[in-house]
Amino acid sequence: MEEHIEAVQRMQDYIQMNLDKDITMTDLARVSMYSPWYSYRLFVQSLNMTPAVYIRRLRLSKSALRLRDEKIKIVDVAFDAGFESADGYQRAFYREFGCNPYEYSVCPTPIYLFKPYGIKYSKMRREITVKEVKSVFIQVIEKPERKVIIKRGKKAKDYWKYCEEVGCDVWGLLTSIKSIGGEPVCLWLPQKYIAPNTSEYVQGVEGFMDYSGEIPEGFDVIELPKCKYIMFQGETFEEAEFGEAIQQLWDAIKKYDPKSIGYCWDDENPRIQLEPIGTRGYIELHPVKDV
Repeated sequence: MEEHIEAVQRMQDYIQMNLDKDITMTDLARVSMYSPWYSYRLFVQSLNMTPAVYIRRLRLSKSALRLRDEKIKIVDVAFDAGFESADGYQRAFYREFGCNPYEYSVCPTPIYLFKPYGIKYSKMRREITVKEVKSVFIQVIEKPERKVIIKRGKKAKDYWKYCEEVGCDVWGLLTSIKSIGGEPVCLWLPQKYIAPNTSEYVQGVEGFMDYSGEIPEGFDVIELPKCKYIMFQGETFEEAEFGEAIQQLWDAIKKYDPKSIGYCWDDENPRIQLEPIGTRGYIELHPVKDV
């Protein structure tokens, strides 16, 4: 039922916004607008885990990024993540990621972070109707020569098909790897970068040319040259309207002629898609070269 999906989504949203606080079943019941017992049941039925497990996994993933990026004591990370002892935190970290947190902090390796999607958005229909025209902002940026760690699909040409072929947990693993842009990317590869019997659409993470870290099993590395991009950015949007925001930007890009600013499209480099986040607007980068 739609009401149940909305209730679970409200619980997910509350957890995300209050992850650093104590979260009780009473809190979740209040935002779901059902009893604690029924809220618990809805959560488990919809997400296949209890609220406690969901919260713990989110906190562990957040703590892993802190260990990767900050010089911080394990005990401090443990307490900040809601654990009562460093030993309990280390055991939970190992169960979740298969490695010791101290060893990970010294030498971060790619791990599968917990990156859940909102139940409401994962169940949305994919048909998109653009209601109105909004502003699109453009900016020319330059990316350096770089290595990109990618996970290939089979025949995918878009996100939905890619998730069917590869699964959605790849994003969590990519998020654990440091990148030059601070986040993973989705790419539409030109033909010369597509391996036989693999997809045009891939997900990956851009690193510097001297990257020498671990390459996860089943992933490939490609090298991309220095390249200019036009970054197209739509207006902010409600998360439930992400499909409309994407289609709207695509329609605007089709009408745009880069010759107006002295460029033409560059078919030798990949088109790049960033994660649709409502608070910043949908973003795509299209490669260009001088006319």
